[in-house]
Amino acid sequence: MTGLLLALVGGYGIFLLYTALVLRWRGLGVGPPSTKRLRWRRPPQEWLAQAGLDDVRPREFVAVVAALFVVGAAVTFALCGGVLPALAVGCFVASFPVASYRARRERRRDEARQVWPAMIEEIRLLTGSLGRPVPQALLEVGLRGPAELRPAFAGAQREWLLSTDFERTVAVLKARLADATADAACETLLVAHEVGGTELDRRLAALAEDRTADVQGRKDSRARQAGVRFARRFTLLVPLGMALAGLAIGNGRAAYETTAGQLVAVAGVAMVVVCWLWAGRIMRLPEEQRVFHE
Repeated sequence: MTGLLLALVGGYGIFLLYTALVLRWRGLGVGPPSTKRLRWRRPPQEWLAQAGLDDVRPREFVAVVAALFVVGAAVTFALCGGVLPALAVGCFVASFPVASYRARRERRRDEARQVWPAMIEEIRLLTGSLGRPVPQALLEVGLRGPAELRPAFAGAQREWLLSTDFERTVAVLKARLADATADAACETLLVAHEVGGTELDRRLAALAEDRTADVQGRKDSRARQAGVRFARRFTLLVPLGMALAGLAIGNGRAAYETTAGQLVAVAGVAMVVVCWLWAGRIMRLPEEQRVFHE
């Protein structure tokens, strides 16, 4: 056990040294430094809004996590008869809603990143060539946009019809979309609407070009990571298959019921989870932070 701990500490030290010299990372974390402190200050409802789950309350999300923990722990206890493996697997199963939320949020952000350049170009056409007012152009384009974004624009349109206050309309839209690209586009349009001038067309063109370059860069990065992502999923299934196969061989179930067997099973589950999270953090692309929001 001492040798294993020394090997883990030494390997992690080599990892920190390599990332500091080659990747210029700082700190003792397993990934590049980020503005985690600022992100954790966001209210839970904003996190759910980023995944398009505006109607889900935080307490309902927590209830689903707790229910999955109970189910996962009960099924594992019925299979292997050990308390520690049941608790470990229960915690792992309880993380599924969080993983699903993250995947849904990332997919929604990717879709928004891909459609916003075209939407900005259309707004630019409506305001420049056709002379539409900025609020009308924004709402018109948004209500014709992707289905995932239409509820947010519908809420913003209701605010505009009630108050005709574009600043409040933009605030509603930013709160519903909860996206950095949407924040930048909305603030650009808000300033242009309040200040006026002839620079709107040029600024929208620059914003659309910047968003297009960001989308293309992310596509290239994900294409290079395709093989690694497949291997990450494969390594999650192999230990699970080996554990289930062990139950059917000889006195496998009895081995899981012993103290040593439970400790080994818990250590295995913990190592799989740590490696899974570590690989995901290393492969995670930089997340653009929201600046123009309350």
